[in-house]
Amino acid sequence: MRRAFRYLSLVVMTAAGASCGSDALRSSSSPMLLVINTLEAAPTGGHGANTYSGNLLSDVVVLVTTPAPCTTDNPCPTVYNDLGRVTLGSVPKNISIQPTTNNQVTVNRYHVDFIRADGHNTQGVDVPFSFDGSVTGTIPESGTVTLTFELVRHTAKEESPLAQLANNPSIIHTIANVTFYGQDLVGNAISVTGSMSVDFGNFGDQ
Repeated sequence: MRRAFRYLSLVVMTAAGASCGSDALRSSSSPMLLVINTLEAAPTGGHGANTYSGNLLSDVVVLVTTPAPCTTDNPCPTVYNDLGRVTLGSVPKNISIQPTTNNQVTVNRYHVDFIRADGHNTQGVDVPFSFDGSVTGTIPESGTVTLTFELVRHTAKEESPLAQLANNPSIIHTIANVTFYGQDLVGNAISVTGSMSVDFGNFGDQ
């Protein structure tokens, strides 16, 4: 009986492991997998503006000295959004099948979640609110597409907890999880999630 029980347990554990390993393949009816080749971000104002990198220093307020009436002696506090840039590709689930034009994938929506490694993840208190956005591009059956999207909104920097950073030296360290959604040309839904570090604070403007 003991041997039989051990054998039955092994069979159940093996089946469960196989199920978990194949969940990703069964999560969509599409014969393609959406993949993220690169995920980057850049501020649109202040230090490092429009310079993309794999992690983002998100400045909650920038002191602008031009144009008038802004001057060096009387700078204007200004809020900028931050942009993300992603390069997406697709690969067949069955590597022995050559993709066709029906396997092109059009991405049309994305979702952003901010989380903290310390587990303090209450939106509007510990991290910015999650949000959905639109971005559209089509991935050829054997190619890639690069899309630019809004990663940190202006409004997020005017709400808690980011608004409080304008007048104190604290920095909020987060991970941005970005999920892109789309479908192939025959209507199968498909998605993929990528992550990057985003640090919020009142950083130097020069």
